[in-house]
Amino acid sequence: MAESVLTLIVFFPLAGMIAVLFLPSERHNLIRWVSALFTLPPLLLSVWLFVNFDRSEPGFQFVQKVAWIPAYNIDYFVGVDGLSISMVILTALLCFLSIFASWGIDKGVKGYFALFLLLDTGMTGVFVSLDFFLFYIFWEVMLLPMYFLIGIWGGSRREYAAIKFFLYTLFGSVLMLLAILALYFTTEPHTFDMTKLIAQSGKYSTTVISFWPFDWLGWGFQHVVWMALFIGFAIKIPAFPFHTWLPDAHVEAPTAVSVVLAGVLLKMGTYGILRINFPMLPAATADFAFYLLGALGAWNIIYGALCAMAQTDLKKLVAYSSVSHMGYVMLGMAAFTPQGINGAVLQMFNHGIITGMLFLLVGVIYDRAHHRNIDGFGGLATVMPIYTGVTALAFFASMGLPGLSGFISEVLVLLGAWERYQVLAMIGASGIILTAGYFLWTMQRVYLGPPNEKYQSLPEINGRELFTLVPLGIIVVVLGVYPHAVLDLISSTLNHLNQIVIPHLS
Repeated sequence: MAESVLTLIVFFPLAGMIAVLFLPSERHNLIRWVSALFTLPPLLLSVWLFVNFDRSEPGFQFVQKVAWIPAYNIDYFVGVDGLSISMVILTALLCFLSIFASWGIDKGVKGYFALFLLLDTGMTGVFVSLDFFLFYIFWEVMLLPMYFLIGIWGGSRREYAAIKFFLYTLFGSVLMLLAILALYFTTEPHTFDMTKLIAQSGKYSTTVISFWPFDWLGWGFQHVVWMALFIGFAIKIPAFPFHTWLPDAHVEAPTAVSVVLAGVLLKMGTYGILRINFPMLPAATADFAFYLLGALGAWNIIYGALCAMAQTDLKKLVAYSSVSHMGYVMLGMAAFTPQGINGAVLQMFNHGIITGMLFLLVGVIYDRAHHRNIDGFGGLATVMPIYTGVTALAFFASMGLPGLSGFISEVLVLLGAWERYQVLAMIGASGIILTAGYFLWTMQRVYLGPPNEKYQSLPEINGRELFTLVPLGIIVVVLGVYPHAVLDLISSTLNHLNQIVIPHLS
């Protein structure tokens, strides 16, 4: 089982998609339950991974490698280390809960759940792939269902949002493909094997390329490839100025799609930088770290928070808060300290859990009131006290309240950043104040004060909705008190990644 466990996690949802396609289209409940059934084994297997993972080993575990296209040295090669296992667990959990959050979908039910299961396979495949060719296939597989899930089941501007998401991601994918091919043809023998590409990283030249504008910029082969990969990943993060697709996609997407979009897809960007840019192109990573990771991350924190404060749509506010919180991940990565990089990946996990809660909570109120206008509510705490309590937990976690999971990851990032970039750390810390500002202001306008007479009879949050929220709330509290549950999982791998880059720092 150990050798094939990752294959089972990746392809169980794909098998579920095939099963759903053979079900009668009018049997909506059957389609929903079959979809849920096929997302449960990946979740259980990811728990098994968590229990059996060797936390002292920085390398890859549960590896499976099979020759796929021998003529081009392409293999089916999967494995996990401390970085990827945390993302596999996050993906399995959010996809399982998102199926239940999709219970309200009543248009094209078979197509929706089939595409969602395909999306699950694509996302998980990205995190376990150790062959660049396989990585790229899963990266593209994920793009197609997300496009249709937004474009068919989204809101009134769904076509615009879907096309914008597709074009941004496709542009990044083209640059990634060029970078992958450059690395492939630079190695001898040619290979897509990520472990071999990392082992040969010292051979990738940093000598300035005598071609404008590279000679003007002082870039060598490493820098050009690094930049191509970075743009592809920055679009996913999303880092300024590649972020504009995100608010549109979130506002128009169905609730469950927003959950996996913010909870999982955004992490692919920072995951790709850590998995590929750091170990394969360490010299370029060291050269670009301050401006394209540290300073840009600090800018993301402030810019995203200010944009969130200006929103009147509750879902768009949460979307811009994601731009801000992913800035902490970039800032922590740029520090090259144990606290910084561990805090960055812990923030990736925590943000996935917290923002998943936030989008689920927005979906609850939208299903009842059929709008998300912050100024259109008021006094919901009187009408829906349980819902308000869960919302307060998610808001406080996203604010970084001590005792909840968001606090420890942000503190670790700031501690790590302070050792290298004091000014950037201070800018990042000020983002916490802005975050408290827009969440507390939202709490005041939506949940406190006298209840809006129009919504006096709104029904309280139901059992199915609580089922999707309670597990995430428990994780928020547990990791706030005992973050070592994740830190012990990731620290060996991340400290090893740091050691690859540190010798190249000036």
